[in-house]
Amino acid sequence: MADLEHYKAKLNAQLDEWKADLDKLKAQADGKSADAKKELNDSIDALEVKLAQGRSKLEELKDAGAEAFESLKDGANSAWDSIKDAFDKAKSKF
Repeated sequence: MADLEHYKAKLNAQLDEWKADLDKLKAQADGKSADAKKELNDSIDALEVKLAQGRSKLEELKDAGAEAFESLKDGANSAWDSIKDAFDKAKSKF
């Protein structure tokens, strides 16, 4: 059970970090030209969707018991990899 709690805390902390990164990207987009700002805002919108998906996966884990943890863990890891890739791509545009 400690592994499950540790894993959920780790995911929650990562989501909080990505939310802070997203806020920084939004601030940076405000200083760009109109065309660049639109492209960056499109990326930001996509990141917000990814973060919502990540929060949803975390909620699934919170609602699941220890017995379902292992089966949900693979899906959560996949979602996290997808979010990380999206953030890396967005950061490269700034």
